[in-house]
Amino acid sequence: MPRGDKSSYTDKQKRQAEHIEEGYEDRGVTEGEAERRAWATVNKETGGGKKSGSGRGKRVNKAPSRKGGRKGGRAAAASRRTAARKSASPSSSTRRSSARKRGSSGLRKKR
Repeated sequence: MPRGDKSSYTDKQKRQAEHIEEGYEDRGVTEGEAERRAWATVNKETGGGKKSGSGRGKRVNKAPSRKGGRKGGRAAAASRRTAARKSASPSSSTRRSSARKRGSSGLRKKR
């Protein structure tokens, strides 16, 4: 069996890899890299190809998928936070320092 042959994988594993690959592509990962990461995730979860012999199943470890989802969610949340921070009004210390540069004492003079 040549390296990279997917014939020993079950249909379920192939579907999982396809779905994971789509998720990576949605995040902007290139097609080839997305496929590599998807199969790496399936291998990590299921322990490789599972087709031969009945009754040889092992428990599936969902930690790699959980880790990837949490990483992506954290990155998206961080980008939203920074965007909100950039659009927010300047802080009081920033306002104070810019007022000091302009030479105003903070109290307005009455005319």
